[in-house]
Amino acid sequence: MDFTTWLAFFAAAWAISLSPGAGAVAAMTSGLNHGFKHGYWTTLGLVLGIWSQIVVVGVGLGALIATSNLAFAVVKWLGVAYLIYLGVMQWRAKDEPMVADADVVSLATPRALVLRGWVVNALNPKGTVFLLAVVPQFLDLTRPLGLQYLVIAATLGFTDLVVMAGYTALASRVLRALRRPRQIKTLNRAFGALFVAAGVLLASFKRGN
Repeated sequence: MDFTTWLAFFAAAWAISLSPGAGAVAAMTSGLNHGFKHGYWTTLGLVLGIWSQIVVVGVGLGALIATSNLAFAVVKWLGVAYLIYLGVMQWRAKDEPMVADADVVSLATPRALVLRGWVVNALNPKGTVFLLAVVPQFLDLTRPLGLQYLVIAATLGFTDLVVMAGYTALASRVLRALRRPRQIKTLNRAFGALFVAAGVLLASFKRGN
């Protein structure tokens, strides 16, 4: 991959990261529930999920998911179930202020937040099919593919770390301004509905889309 090609992919990577989706909802929900410093662990999981998708595409498993009805359905419905589960849990979250005047006190461990982010991006066959459609356009088949995939993974990881930091920070700032139970309940239900909507969209996704 030459520098000009990488610049084109770099621009595409920003568009990919900025596009609203389940990852953005997950990042904002973590910012809402845990504040920026603690909630940002979810972004690490989201990046690891993207890298897992790139590995899947790189070793050829992505082609299997894209062509096998069974493999595609299994991954898709696991992703749908998880997104709807997150939505229900967020909808039922307590309607009390979640942030003290100092730092956020959170019961979720960094490991749990990383795992949540990873599952959101890893169990998304739409992402696999998307990478299968986009990544080959930037590959130079006359050069070693391993290094090119590393560059692609690093580029997508960097843009996601920056963009999701923005989403997380935005939600955490909104959270600190909310104190009334009614406000908290409304926001919890809004984010819960967004997770369920992401699950419904994934359920309607077909390989030909």
